[in-house]
Amino acid sequence: MAPTNLPSIFNATSQDIEMLLAAQCHLGSKNLQVHMEPYLWKTRPDGINVINIGKTWEKVVLAARIIAAVDNPADIAVISARPYGQRAVLKFAAHTGAVAIAGRFTPGNFTNYITRSFKEPRLIIVTDPRTDAQAIKEASYVNIPVVALCDTDSPTEFVDVAIPTNNKGRHAIGLIWWMLAREVLRLRGTLATRETEWDNMVDLYFYRDPEAEENKDSAGVEEGKVPGVDDVGPAAVDQGFGGNAEWEVPGGAPGGAAAFGAASNTAGGQAASSWEAEGTDWAASSQPIQTGNEGWNPETNKAGETTW
Repeated sequence: MAPTNLPSIFNATSQDIEMLLAAQCHLGSKNLQVHMEPYLWKTRPDGINVINIGKTWEKVVLAARIIAAVDNPADIAVISARPYGQRAVLKFAAHTGAVAIAGRFTPGNFTNYITRSFKEPRLIIVTDPRTDAQAIKEASYVNIPVVALCDTDSPTEFVDVAIPTNNKGRHAIGLIWWMLAREVLRLRGTLATRETEWDNMVDLYFYRDPEAEENKDSAGVEEGKVPGVDDVGPAAVDQGFGGNAEWEVPGGAPGGAAAFGAASNTAGGQAASSWEAEGTDWAASSQPIQTGNEGWNPETNKAGETTW
């Protein structure tokens, strides 16, 4: 970390530096814009540009001091068209009192007073100068200062304060917004001292995938359902309801499934023997079988043919 020009009270703690490194705020892109070169620390052999974390912290504190200087927090607009920063700007607005514009930026928000969403902010903060270019362009028309989270390849035209950081990772974006909100609350006096821990965790500013949340909920519902055959295995199905001791033969001592099977075998044997006996009786009977032709006597015609 490079030596800082800030007073000692504004110096970052070791925990802050560890959080910046863990969120990969120092990893830029392979491209380098000429105005972002002063914030570069070095370039790795694989071409990744590494951002100076000390410069990032200095710009976070500078941006917080600018935000705290605005008397009315509602005169600050925080903008993010990228999904990774929408949750962060909403939380930042909830904690600091700013106005959040999450999602698509409607053209004419700052220039066309006829539109229903017309605003006249004194300061705007954007997540990515490339995706939020429309907001920066309109802010330049009406002389609104711009604070932006800039990567090594981000355009810095019309950007007044550039916070060098990785603005493509969900954790990096959320952490920078969280640190910015914490510094603003410290300067405003909402937090008693700078050593006081903020009770809002940084996880609140991280992007969450809606599909992942839905899959997690569906998995939780499946865990609570009744286990099927595939879950309990074939052995439990063979045993039945807690074994064979629960079954009783009516009218006799409890013999379980074996007694039930024996009784069924006995009944089957008796039925077979009765059928066989009846079959022998049928074979023994030699009485003539009656047909429907009894009582009809044949007649012989004159030609000698027998007729009925």
